[in-house]
Amino acid sequence: MSKRTKLILTGGFLGAGKTTILWKAAEYLSVQGKKTGLVTNDQATELVDTVMLSRTGNVTKEVSGSCFCCNFQGFENALSHIKKENDADIIIAEPVGSCTDISATILQPLKDKYAEQYDLMPFSVLADPRRLSDILEGGNSGLHASAAYIVRKQLEEADIIVINKADLLSEQERERLISETKRKFTDAKVCCLSALTGEGVAEWLEDVMAGGVSGNNLTEVNYDIYAEGEAVLGWLNSNVTLTGDNGWQDFVNDYMQALLKNFADRKAGIGHLKVIITAQGQENYLVANLTGGSDKIRVRGDAPDAKTVQMIINARVEMEPDDLKTIIFEVLKGCCSDNDRNIICEIGNTECLKPGRPDPTYRYDHIV
Repeated sequence: MSKRTKLILTGGFLGAGKTTILWKAAEYLSVQGKKTGLVTNDQATELVDTVMLSRTGNVTKEVSGSCFCCNFQGFENALSHIKKENDADIIIAEPVGSCTDISATILQPLKDKYAEQYDLMPFSVLADPRRLSDILEGGNSGLHASAAYIVRKQLEEADIIVINKADLLSEQERERLISETKRKFTDAKVCCLSALTGEGVAEWLEDVMAGGVSGNNLTEVNYDIYAEGEAVLGWLNSNVTLTGDNGWQDFVNDYMQALLKNFADRKAGIGHLKVIITAQGQENYLVANLTGGSDKIRVRGDAPDAKTVQMIINARVEMEPDDLKTIIFEVLKGCCSDNDRNIICEIGNTECLKPGRPDPTYRYDHIV
């Protein structure tokens, strides 16, 4: 019999910081001598998160084309691949950001059918503090009401609610938000950390690794509202080749700012915008992201020293897919010619869609 692998699922809405915390957790576990695998998830291929996490040196698998719950076998296949590939001690998996009902559709089936293979750790749900604060006050955080419904349901089913981006908060704001979250979601532990700086990540991870009941909270989910909440988002993933003078950091900043203004002018709610720039044969990479709960663009990493680079674009915005595609590429072409850049842009594999109605493989009505 193969050894039992610890499995950590880390959920949360688009832009909550799931990928960043996976990166920090993988770094921490590597220092502890643990063999770690990572699983990403998206409705389409060409995912920034997969490219980024693959650079941690850990085995990384992507389940694309469907969420974990609607493709349970694909998720289990990814877990099995990682177990065989590097005999992983721990696997950390990141569900699609617009997905909820994880406890009923993933955690309970895993406990029921795969108890001999996996030790499930408590289910963490990350929250962007600005978005969380507005949701706690009864608002929708700039989202369509049905999308905000998904955020609430994610929080309701959490074993641990992780208030991320503590670096954006004062001590007083942290204490207030922790207190209000505990008052609203009494069945969950609550902690506050910064995945970006690493503050509190080790403490959160040690708490998760200590074990306890996973999937201890089932929540009633109206799948009509859930489906609408996903369908209001246009979903674009694209791989683009850029060739021009080496000024990629300025280019990425200008592109993200132009997109932010464009969507703000249209009053289109942003789930998240994320791009990564890499170059063949180079370790350097540049990641920029924007969360709908904030108008602050975050850029990290170092731009590759190359004239030709690959840029992957992931956009989740409340608008029709065709309109989203038009804006993403019109703004891109404009930035390529602005400021005498004369960047040559070749648009490669692109998927632009609305997520279909969730149809889980399994859905349990009881805690295993």
